[in-house]
Amino acid sequence: MSDSDHIQLPGGYHGAYLLVDVTDGSCQRHAIAEQVLADYLGGTGLGTWLMLTLGAAQLDPLSPEAPLAVVFSPLVGSPLTTSAKFAVVSRSPLTGFLNDSLASSAFALAGKRTGHDAIVVRGRAASPSILVIEEDEVRLEPADDVWGKTCEQATRILKDRFPADAAILLIGPAGEQQVLFATLSHDGRHAGRGGSGAVLGAKNIKAIVVRGDRRAGWHDPDGLIKQARDLSARSLGPATAKYRELGTAANLVLFNRLHALPSRNFQQGQLEGVEALSPQQLESVREKTQTSCAACTIGCTHIYGVRSADGSQHQVRVEYENLFALGPLCGVTDQDAVLQASRRCDELGMDTISTGGTIAFAMECVERGLLDVDWLQFGDGEALLRAINLIGTSDELGQQLARGSKRLAEAIGQGSIDFAPQVKGLELPGYEPRALQTMALGFAVSTRGADHNRSGAYEVDFSEQVDRRQGTPQAALLAIETEDRATIMDSMILCKFLRAALGDLFEESAEMVNSITGWQLQGDDMRIIASRIATARKLFNICSGWTPADDSLPNRFLTTALPDDPQARLDPQQLQAMIEAYNLGRGWQQQGWLDEAAVEQTGFPFSLVDA
Repeated sequence: MSDSDHIQLPGGYHGAYLLVDVTDGSCQRHAIAEQVLADYLGGTGLGTWLMLTLGAAQLDPLSPEAPLAVVFSPLVGSPLTTSAKFAVVSRSPLTGFLNDSLASSAFALAGKRTGHDAIVVRGRAASPSILVIEEDEVRLEPADDVWGKTCEQATRILKDRFPADAAILLIGPAGEQQVLFATLSHDGRHAGRGGSGAVLGAKNIKAIVVRGDRRAGWHDPDGLIKQARDLSARSLGPATAKYRELGTAANLVLFNRLHALPSRNFQQGQLEGVEALSPQQLESVREKTQTSCAACTIGCTHIYGVRSADGSQHQVRVEYENLFALGPLCGVTDQDAVLQASRRCDELGMDTISTGGTIAFAMECVERGLLDVDWLQFGDGEALLRAINLIGTSDELGQQLARGSKRLAEAIGQGSIDFAPQVKGLELPGYEPRALQTMALGFAVSTRGADHNRSGAYEVDFSEQVDRRQGTPQAALLAIETEDRATIMDSMILCKFLRAALGDLFEESAEMVNSITGWQLQGDDMRIIASRIATARKLFNICSGWTPADDSLPNRFLTTALPDDPQARLDPQQLQAMIEAYNLGRGWQQQGWLDEAAVEQTGFPFSLVDA
């Protein structure tokens, strides 16, 4: 019997996390106090609390002792659309800082039905294993028949082995080889950024299999169902039409026109011929199907057919970020090459943004004569595929690419770090920071590294509130607002594609949480929760060795205007003024350090800062 079984719980929660040591298969159920749940909600918020509680900031991410948490939320299992999401949280082996990645899938539903709000994995299995978690049993099974298999192959084998109501989260060969940007996958959807797949691979765990039937009740079912119906109706309205009709890939041509499409390793903001990768062109020559994530009404997943060299037909999920990173960033506009590259990343279990960013950086190093790999050229689709296949192999270049662009730059030297496309070690997504300067701030200060999901500052750049080519300190408060909105959605958890369908996100999110839990939260309470989580993330990074120098951009963006848009020039002093305004707006010290009052709001002791 657990120490939480006799505690009156809020709706939507089980009030405990499961800690499994895969060294011997032992496990413990730990209670989570209601105040912690109210302070951190779930998802990335609760995951941050877990990482601080378990001391992950001081541990090598690939060591047996390092924890990896799969975290659910109070909304999982509810009728609210897009709520079937989970977060994977750990210290990143790619950046050394806090990492949280989200995925939408039925794994969230099955995982929460095991009777836990989070599952934490520690230790290292003696041999490749599968971690099986059911309601009343935790066990390890051998993974010999799936070790070395692609994500798709392993999924097929394991689905035949386990009951139909089991859900499977697994790594591909990249995770097994501890590629620092390896992903975790469930039915083709990935918790992608920061290398969580490498963390699980270092534990000799190929897959986590969950099943159960424990439900967390709702405080006000009638009110919740009414909210769910209203939200579903709005999810089918004009606010989400772009995602249903064309998907995020529609950004490609728009960004190219605005000189905001990073091309040839951020040497350009435009690329001739990129229209070939637009959804309109893809649809005109390829079979396309459209699906939804689990418990979602939007239907934003656009899947295109691609034929392999052996003539076999495959399907590839297409989003803006995988098209950008494996297309224009590498100077490639050939449809087949880009789709094949995306498919191969999915098979191996690798983040497409970091894969494309690292290869594009290597291509520029070849172009500059800093790397002796004459076949790796911008615009060469076959070279792109060859490089992807080398990652994680014994090949010298493959081993270097597997460590990401920052470590590759450190190995090459000769000033190459100035144009390595990363912040804190995480490769930049598809937003040119000189053309989108509030987004440049978002990249610089993000605790995860260069990121577009934890900071929606690009929304500010595309609004009428700022001049996107002239960043100002006043824009910092607007950037904070986008971060806080993202934090709440990632902790509840709801899909960000709903954000435009919500009026006052903080008030409406409070109403949803109240209907489930029975709490009496207001919109202002949700803002406080978002601020608390932001500070807790910062606290984790400080404990991991963060300094103010980590909050910056590569010198390329601070010393050179965009060649095809000379007005897009990012002044380093102006960026620093924006960073300082951001820190003060967060209630932190000007350089980003935390004082005792700031740490106090997280519920953790100030002594952690000096630990």
